[in-house]
Amino acid sequence: MLLGSAVLVAGMLTGCQETGKDGKLLDTPTSGSIQVAVDETFQPIIESHIDTFQKLYTSAKVRAVYGPEAVVVRRFIESDSVRDLILSRRLTAEEEAAFAQMRLVPVTTAIALDGVAVILHPSNPDSLLSVAQLAELCSGRMTKWSEVNPESKLGDVTVVFDNEASSTTRYVQDSVLRGAALTKNVFATKTHPELIDYVAAHPGAVGILGVNWISDGDDQRVKGFLKKVRVAGLTNKRGGATTADFMKPYQAYIALSKVAGQAHYPLCREWYIINREGRSGLGTGFASFVAGDKGQRIFLKSGLVPATTPVRLVGTR
Repeated sequence: MLLGSAVLVAGMLTGCQETGKDGKLLDTPTSGSIQVAVDETFQPIIESHIDTFQKLYTSAKVRAVYGPEAVVVRRFIESDSVRDLILSRRLTAEEEAAFAQMRLVPVTTAIALDGVAVILHPSNPDSLLSVAQLAELCSGRMTKWSEVNPESKLGDVTVVFDNEASSTTRYVQDSVLRGAALTKNVFATKTHPELIDYVAAHPGAVGILGVNWISDGDDQRVKGFLKKVRVAGLTNKRGGATTADFMKPYQAYIALSKVAGQAHYPLCREWYIINREGRSGLGTGFASFVAGDKGQRIFLKSGLVPATTPVRLVGTR
C-alpha cells in the first residue's frame, strides 16, 4: 500500500503536462512562453525580475510589453496571450466588467511601494518644494521660477512628463492636482531617458518620473542619470516648513508612509501585479515569483519598498 502511494506521488510530479482543447501542451508555472504587459514607468526593475526568473527556470520565456498605462491595460484586456499586468493602480469597475463578460476574475496582488520623483536642473537652487507649490507649477498657476523664489533668475517653468498617457501623469492629476487640469505648457518626451536628458539641458525644467529610474544606486545607468539632474525634496507642509521637513524619495522615507503618524515622502503609490489566467500557468508562476521572497528582495535591493518583506529602518544622528 505504501509503495502504491509513492508511485502515485511520483506520477503526479513527473506525469504529462496539461493540454488544451486543441491538444497542445499548456504552459506550467515554470515553463512555457507568455507575455506580460508592464507600465513603462517600471521597466528597469521588471527587467531585473524577468532576467532572474528566466535564469532560475530555464524552460520559461517571459516577454514584457512596455507602454503607457492606458495602452498596456487595453492590451491586457484584449489579448489572452498577455497573462499578467503590472500597474500602479487596481482595475477600475469598467475594466473588471470587461473581464466578467469573458467569465474571468483577475487576481490582483500588491507587490511594492514606490514614489513619484521630481527632478531639476543641477543649477536650480530651489530644490526644496512643497506639494502645494508643485501643484501650482503643474497647473500653470505658477509659470515663472521668480514666483517660487523672487531671487530666481531661471525664467519660465517647463513641466516635463515621460508620456501624456502615463501612470505618472495620471497620478499627478489625481493626487497632486486633485482632478484639475495640467498646464498647457506641459511637455511630454517619448522615454524616461529622454525626460532626464531634457531636464539636464533646460535650467527651468521640472521633470516628474517614477522613482525606480533613479533609486538603484548600484546601477551604472542610474548613477549616470543622477550626475545629470538634481532630485528635489518635497514636503506636505504649506507654510513654516524647515529644511528637516523636506524629504527626498529615499527608500526609508517611502517606507514610513506605511507607519501611521510618521512624516514621510509625500508622493507614494502602490504597485500591483494582476493575473488573468484562471489556472496554474506561467503567468501565475511569474506573479508568484514577483510577490514572493526572491522577487521582493529585488525590489528591496533596487531602493523600493517591497509589499511583503519587512524593511528595517535604522535611525542615525
